[in-house]
Amino acid sequence: MDLPSLAVILQAALSPNPDERKAAEQSLNQFQHTPQHLVRLLQIIVDNNCDMAVRQVASIHFKNFIAKNWSPHEPDEQQKILQSDKDMVRDHILVFVTQLPPLLRVQLGECLKTIIHADYPEQWPRLLDWVKHNLQDQQVYGALYVLRILARKYEFKSDEERSPVYHIVEETFPHLLNIYNRLVQIPNPALDVADLIKLICKIFWSSIYLEIPKQLLDPNVFNAWMILFLNVLERPVPLEGQPTDPEMRKTWGWWKVKKWTIHILNRLYTRFGDLKLQNPENKAFAQMFQKSYAGKILECHLNLLNVVRVGGYLPDRVINLILQYLSNSISKNSMYSLLQSRLDTLLFEIVFPLMCFNDNDQKLWDEDPHEYVRKGYDIIEDLYSPRTAAMDFVSELVRKRGKENLQKFIQFIVEIFKSYDEAPGEYKPYRQKDGALLAIGALCDKLKQTEPYKSQLEPMLVQHVFPEFSSPVGHLRAKAAWVAGQYAHINFSDQNNFRKALQSVVSGMRDPELPVRVDSVFALRSFVEACRDLNEIRPILPQLLDEFFKLMNEVENEDLVFTLETIVDKFGEEMAPYALGLCQNLAAAFWRCMNTAEADEEVDDPGALAAVGCLRAISTILESVSRLPQLFVQIEPTLLPIMRRMLTSDGQDVTAASLL
Repeated sequence: MDLPSLAVILQAALSPNPDERKAAEQSLNQFQHTPQHLVRLLQIIVDNNCDMAVRQVASIHFKNFIAKNWSPHEPDEQQKILQSDKDMVRDHILVFVTQLPPLLRVQLGECLKTIIHADYPEQWPRLLDWVKHNLQDQQVYGALYVLRILARKYEFKSDEERSPVYHIVEETFPHLLNIYNRLVQIPNPALDVADLIKLICKIFWSSIYLEIPKQLLDPNVFNAWMILFLNVLERPVPLEGQPTDPEMRKTWGWWKVKKWTIHILNRLYTRFGDLKLQNPENKAFAQMFQKSYAGKILECHLNLLNVVRVGGYLPDRVINLILQYLSNSISKNSMYSLLQSRLDTLLFEIVFPLMCFNDNDQKLWDEDPHEYVRKGYDIIEDLYSPRTAAMDFVSELVRKRGKENLQKFIQFIVEIFKSYDEAPGEYKPYRQKDGALLAIGALCDKLKQTEPYKSQLEPMLVQHVFPEFSSPVGHLRAKAAWVAGQYAHINFSDQNNFRKALQSVVSGMRDPELPVRVDSVFALRSFVEACRDLNEIRPILPQLLDEFFKLMNEVENEDLVFTLETIVDKFGEEMAPYALGLCQNLAAAFWRCMNTAEADEEVDDPGALAAVGCLRAISTILESVSRLPQLFVQIEPTLLPIMRRMLTSDGQDVTAASLL
């Protein structure tokens, strides 16, 4: 097919008429294996005179075809692309990938990734020479872009597969260092300078992630890199040009540079910060790193974090990474001594305020409570959350340095409780109380084991936590439920207090605010586990199950199913009257979750996890009534469609996704 004819078919693939679209797609599929087809697609993609929508369709078709056909998937499978076409694509994709608009570049970048992973170094030995040449020429961005993809190929490879990295580092890193040096010396640098530095940082990160190449262990070479990283870390981010929109601001180029620099320094600290973990050949280098750099990085991190204390801006991920570094420093004597002089300011004026409910929380709570719940129980969100990092810092501090810090931190929390109790309603520090409750919940393991706090837990719950079940502020009702769940297993001297907390949690399942209902269900699991007398729960079991399934209709969350499993496990055959209804409700929830998982096509989608959770809960129910076979006849029609679905490839994909 010639170029004009191909352009016409691609245009038809955009038609609002479904018949025209289908015919165009059939034509593309029919001609996709003909010689020069890939080359002509690439010609259309890079043609600035061609309609952008047509170029985009071409780029997607190009990407999908390369992903599927560039390399045979089976040992005896024949090549589907002519070698001459492959050579032509490899030669030209390097030239054009960085010249295209971002919409098209991202597609060609994926193609380049597929080709590099398949062909380098054996079938594409000249690639590194092209990168080296362009690092010294005017095509620096293109060379860095390609080198980033090349370095990423080996980021997670084992030692025996990483040998090409050492050659890549040897050939390119001296040039990268020179480029980096020039970039940091540019006065009033433009945003494209940030893009170049960010690419250099990403290349460095990929090269050191699992093992640092020996070339970088040379003290002079390493020092040259560290001078640049510390320079960038200390340098204020330009004020001019910063977006005002919060979502755009955190992805702005200069903040990305800061984030990747901290990523690298944290990784080096994790690798060389503890002498006990070092191989003999790395011990001297680790000692040098600790003596010359670890403390300097700590000081830079503290200075950067101080921006938060005075009301300045730092992206959440940057705060999270800095607090990770500080948490890792607590157990090391030399680093902790550097931290001590600024610890009180850090703990009470930076870390604790990060634990408190804030304006962004309130906005999300009001405008999108489902998203508020999702973020609160998403493990991936924890990787970016300043609040999670702040909780981890406090937990690590009292675990490793509790003798000096636990008492003063608890005293600080007690003062917040006191000022809250004394303030009139309209002036109560609700958000500080929320942070204080979060701190008490986060420290539950330590407080349960440590006197005098251990013996004061029940009075603390009665005085400072239980009253918030009836708070006029929704987030405090939710936090009260969560904290009560954290302490449900303590030995209550007065069982009325346990009973009161259980009743409050059950009432919370009918709260008008969704996050309160969700936190109440999660807390209920702990109370069911801790309950010694099931008569406390037995009379309200139908009501609990009813409220539970109402919530499952609103929220897809695997943790919800854990609570149901706990109830079923605890009551065993007593669940028989509810078994059919439970299975029907879980089956309905399963189909909803499957539909969500398939629509999103994300391997980490909560719908897939919740779907598998529903199956696990159904299995638990069936086990609990296994000695009542007459029930299986009633349940079978509900479960057979699920069993058929899970035996298909789609069902297996969802199961696999939940395990990733």
